[in-house]
Amino acid sequence: MKTNEIRDAFLDYFASVDHTKVESSSLIPHGDPTLLFTNAGMVQFKDCFLGAEKRSYTRATTCQKCLRISGKHNDLENVGRTARHHTFFEMLGNFSFGDYFKKEAINYGWEFLTRVMQLPKERLWVTIFETDDEAAELWKSETDVDPSRILRCGEKDNFWAMGETGPCGPCSEIHYYLGEDLAAQSEAGFRKDDGTYLEVWNLVFMQYNRLPDGTLEPLPKPSVDTGMGLERIAAVKQGVLANYDTDELRSIISFTEDLCGKKYIGKDYTIRNIESDEQYAVDTAFRVIADHSRACAFLIADGINPGSDGRGYVLRRLIRRACRHARNLGFQEAFLFKVCGKVVELMSSAYPELRKGAGRIEKVIRGEEEKFIETLGSGLSILQKEVEKVSKKSSKVLPGSVAFVLHDTYGFPLDLTEDIVANAGLTVDRKGFSDAMDEQRERSRAARADDTELILQRAVKPLDTKFVGYERSNSEYESSISGIFNSEGEIESAGEGSDVAIVAAETPFYAESGGQIGDTGRISTATGTVDVIDTKKAAGGTIVHIGKVVEGDISANQSARMVIDDQRRAMLRLNHSATHLLHLALRDVLGDHVQQAGSRVSENTLRFDFSHFEPVSQTQLEEIESIVNEQIRANYEVETEVMELEAAKARGAMALFGEKYGSNVRVVQIGPRSLELCGGTHAARSGDIGYFSVLSESGIAAGVRRVEAVSGPGAAAFVRDKRRVMHEISDLLRAGEDELGDRVAKLLERNRELERSLDRLKQMQNSSRGDSLTSQARKLGDGTQVLASVLDDASPKQLRELADDLKQRLGSGCIALGSVQDGKAIVLAAVTDDLVDRFHAGELVKEMTKIFGGKGGGRADMAQAGGGDPELLESALNKFQDLVA
Repeated sequence: MKTNEIRDAFLDYFASVDHTKVESSSLIPHGDPTLLFTNAGMVQFKDCFLGAEKRSYTRATTCQKCLRISGKHNDLENVGRTARHHTFFEMLGNFSFGDYFKKEAINYGWEFLTRVMQLPKERLWVTIFETDDEAAELWKSETDVDPSRILRCGEKDNFWAMGETGPCGPCSEIHYYLGEDLAAQSEAGFRKDDGTYLEVWNLVFMQYNRLPDGTLEPLPKPSVDTGMGLERIAAVKQGVLANYDTDELRSIISFTEDLCGKKYIGKDYTIRNIESDEQYAVDTAFRVIADHSRACAFLIADGINPGSDGRGYVLRRLIRRACRHARNLGFQEAFLFKVCGKVVELMSSAYPELRKGAGRIEKVIRGEEEKFIETLGSGLSILQKEVEKVSKKSSKVLPGSVAFVLHDTYGFPLDLTEDIVANAGLTVDRKGFSDAMDEQRERSRAARADDTELILQRAVKPLDTKFVGYERSNSEYESSISGIFNSEGEIESAGEGSDVAIVAAETPFYAESGGQIGDTGRISTATGTVDVIDTKKAAGGTIVHIGKVVEGDISANQSARMVIDDQRRAMLRLNHSATHLLHLALRDVLGDHVQQAGSRVSENTLRFDFSHFEPVSQTQLEEIESIVNEQIRANYEVETEVMELEAAKARGAMALFGEKYGSNVRVVQIGPRSLELCGGTHAARSGDIGYFSVLSESGIAAGVRRVEAVSGPGAAAFVRDKRRVMHEISDLLRAGEDELGDRVAKLLERNRELERSLDRLKQMQNSSRGDSLTSQARKLGDGTQVLASVLDDASPKQLRELADDLKQRLGSGCIALGSVQDGKAIVLAAVTDDLVDRFHAGELVKEMTKIFGGKGGGRADMAQAGGGDPELLESALNKFQDLVA
């Protein structure tokens, strides 16, 4: 059976048992902010399972297009390397919304596989959740599966959940034995999980809704959600061991073979080194392209364009990953758009949207390919050189700054760089990459600050706006646009590429205040999308969203979907709560005179300025850090309350630097001792912060000190980096961490001894050189002595010392010495005191630099220059002699 025939057979079978055929939903989940892409057949039915949506049917069957490349379900790094991992795949499914349950689901599954697909029963195995006795009995009573092949497994394998929250329940999986010897089957062999037993179908018995706190809430009506990968059942039915050998994917590979002239072997899926194994690199490339071409075609057909974030960034990553692997097939020009054309040809009968969007698919893919190919070669060349450098070191970590340059200049997504360097056994310094990205964002913010302030101060008029972002559930919010502004004033609409300031009636975006920076995210309307890069407060407290229209156009009074970057907000919450605990600890250790003098809370770090008269000692910093972490471990609830200002002060709440308060204020309390007036966003409990670590302490003004610190994931990363450095140093010095201090002290002393010995040797060498060089001096007709010579590997210091020695030996004369250091030429000119009225060393050096290209200058009696072309050093010294003569 061909893949198309299996798809039809599945849908027809379930239609015959009273299921409604439902078309695949888009890869963009509708109304589900928890998902970037549709990753399972049940996504479009989530509200049906929750009882929040009623449809005209209670039984459904679909073949759902899915993409797994983000969050919990992310298979990207395995795609191309294994026989069955994909980004895009099709999931066959049958669903019951409070209609039938376990008995019927088990019957349908067994009948379809054994009667319709005619799979041999002697190759089928079944797993159930370890406590699901009901399912165990039904498999025995309703089917003729061998009872010894009904195995119980734990939550990891047989309790299914779509994500951290949402519908979930125990499941039962059907597996197919791929081995040749039927007699070799056993429970022990099954539990080895070595790929011999292939999971074909997962029957999920939806009984619960998992709440954010982990509670399992019974669903209104128990339901059924099943999922069977079409590519997997096709591989089984067609008698091949790998999904890439099924008719549909093999057709894409064959088409690519014709384009490039190379052959796909693809029989061995053992992970090997792409850099050294040419055929493995070729096979992997064919598989990556086959997979990614399907994903790209379907994403574009569903309306996604390549972009710098979100779904658009995923599409861009897929296109660029395919282009990188295509180099191993000899492709130097755009090709993927042709392969995607083959996808349209093969799959448009089942998915008409492909044929409808064929022209757009070709145009978008080709444009993105050509843009990336322009820089791919240069980027790969740079990366290869950096990999060679790092491979010679013990750390085996590519600097984050290199990864950032590749990302910023050559368009390499971080995971593409990680994918490439992994082949050489290296990793990427993600923290260094993030730091470089943050620095770039700050530069961008600064570059646009003037325009932003102009909009805020002159253009935005006071409008009523309400902040609704204190609750986590409001990270995504439906509102309406009250006003749109640019640097000229209020405007009715703005098109793609326009820099704008938007005011909404209600917003979950936090505007910068109290030291916490503003939220970022997106504002979407029916006609356009705005990328929000900052949120500020204008006159009258109006909350203003600063951004750029990145798609379509927007107009005033439109309904708008306000979506903050929730992951970034979560980091801000942790860091802001940590500043409150830091304030408490500073007062505990240093005294009650400590008052906040400023702060800055970003997603990556926190900065706290405070009044204090002297540097904070290392011992004090350690005590401060300890107190903060004690407060974190206590896991206090972070409580907020709105009250009158005077009542808050009476309770001891601390007012913060630079803030103006109204008659009613918001009070944030963390545990029994931290009570502050604060309008910022915070963690739910102090324990959410996880860990706190001080980065530095410094003075910024008279009587004002600054502590910079990290918390949460940032603190964990900081500790990991420190530990890694310690391990690297330990390995280099071949010493335990507790021995490092003594070992480094001994090395420093040894280094000083060697430097003293080297200085003595250099002095002896200079003396010897002086004897030799003095004899090379020549006399001019007027008796002036001239000496010009090139020395091997002499430093500027050695040249100066030698010139002083030669001046004493000659008594009277002009001297020019040259050498090469680090691939650059250096020269020094010296003139004895009796000749400085005739010859100026600084002027002589300037004339020499015109020959060899260096820069420099100096006094009348001695001058030097460096940075020139070593090949022209001799010519520069000849010029010196001509000038003196």
